[in-house]
Amino acid sequence: MTTMTDTTAAVREFKMPDVGEGLTEAEILKWYVAAGDTVTDGQVVCEVETAKAAVELPIPFDGTVRELRFAEGTTVDVGQVIITVDVSGGAAPAPAAAPPAPAAEPEPAPSAEPAAPSGRQPVLVGYGVAESSTKRRARKPVPGQAEASLAAAAVQAELNGHSAPPVPEAPEAAAPAGTRPLAKPPVRKLAKDLGVDLATVTPTGPDGVITREDVHAAVAPASASASAPAPAPASAPVAAPAPVAAPAAVQEPVAAVAGDARETRIPVKGVRKATAQAMVASAFTAPHVTEFVTVDVTRTMKLVEELKQDRAFEGLRVNPLLLISKALLVAIRRNPGVNAAWDEANQEIVRKHYVNLGIAAATPRGLIVPNIKDAHAKTLPELAGALGELVSTAREGKTSPGAMQGGTVTITNIGVFGIDTGTPILNPGESAILAVGAIKLQPWVHKGKVKPRQVTTLGLSFDHRLVDGELGSKVLGDVAAILEQPKRLMTWA
Repeated sequence: MTTMTDTTAAVREFKMPDVGEGLTEAEILKWYVAAGDTVTDGQVVCEVETAKAAVELPIPFDGTVRELRFAEGTTVDVGQVIITVDVSGGAAPAPAAAPPAPAAEPEPAPSAEPAAPSGRQPVLVGYGVAESSTKRRARKPVPGQAEASLAAAAVQAELNGHSAPPVPEAPEAAAPAGTRPLAKPPVRKLAKDLGVDLATVTPTGPDGVITREDVHAAVAPASASASAPAPAPASAPVAAPAPVAAPAAVQEPVAAVAGDARETRIPVKGVRKATAQAMVASAFTAPHVTEFVTVDVTRTMKLVEELKQDRAFEGLRVNPLLLISKALLVAIRRNPGVNAAWDEANQEIVRKHYVNLGIAAATPRGLIVPNIKDAHAKTLPELAGALGELVSTAREGKTSPGAMQGGTVTITNIGVFGIDTGTPILNPGESAILAVGAIKLQPWVHKGKVKPRQVTTLGLSFDHRLVDGELGSKVLGDVAAILEQPKRLMTWA
């Protein structure tokens, strides 16, 4: 894969690479360099966002940045040049000095040309290239590390398949002067709309990232002369709904529109664009059927607590999702017909002899569905480790495109939002998706008496072209039976 070309002996071009997985474009989120800066081989120069994830791009040679071809927030097609670098003098200590360079090296010209520069360079290097991005590292305030550990504790909820929990209390220190504050594009747009200088905002997100709540908090004091706390409630409703279904970008500007503005238009791109296309394609291609069952999971919850004390699970996250995932894998083994796909072009049903288990996760960037490869072959501790890694990676925004391809069946846990059940839409290319509702203490007839038991509702959506009612009912029934009597994990497995 070639991502650079020579225009002259002294200037090299770095192009948007072929990101693979059917992705043909990427949005430039952030530049870490500017015209005149010296760069070295392997240094991260920008961060881009594809329809699947955010990627940091390293430059593959030494030199001095000549021009940034695109501004931040610009969507660039694969193959387009995003940055040019003068390599005639190598990685010279002084960016302005480039004696060997011919007329092609004028330093002043680049600063005029970059009227459009502010672009970013997306490269398929996986998510989060090395820690060679020294400039970015320097921006991370110490408080960010403390928040990261708090966030890790909160990952427990997200492990169940969905959004990030509320951010921790804001630390006392803001981003150091002279460095560019870390914030996602929607947050930058919100700050711009509200007239807030991000350099003055105290970040509360993981690794010192400024969140939409931080921007609202910064603008609140200015909104009311004497009663600064008053505007606070306006931001609360925004933070809660954002993780549920849509990316934060869709909601934050609505609550923060200033003056007489009655509408806000949000460009559809990145994860939101990919999700919209996938959901429309699925909903209007596969005939969906959803069945429900309410089940007593008291014994499963007791087993979860017992496994937490088991040495085999030391250092691993053990929660209901782990056993629900295992229950679904066992149900698929007993009913293999559900683990299939419809091939319209060849008019064939493709039966999968492996299970790549997808876990729907609502992240700050939007809904993504990474999957655990060959989940059917993993032991319970191995499955726990894979789930933990999947969630941590998704939360950090480092899920690779490959991790979101090839899924065969998915679990979505809407219970983390207190919702009882739902009718999930199939992930394209899959034939079933299991929705898990909130686990609540409810009156339940147990051994002939009404007792308080932990109960949940499961919903299974399936493609009726290849999964009929009987097969779908058997799969859902088996999952419910295992969760009611977890010992079936041994007898049926």
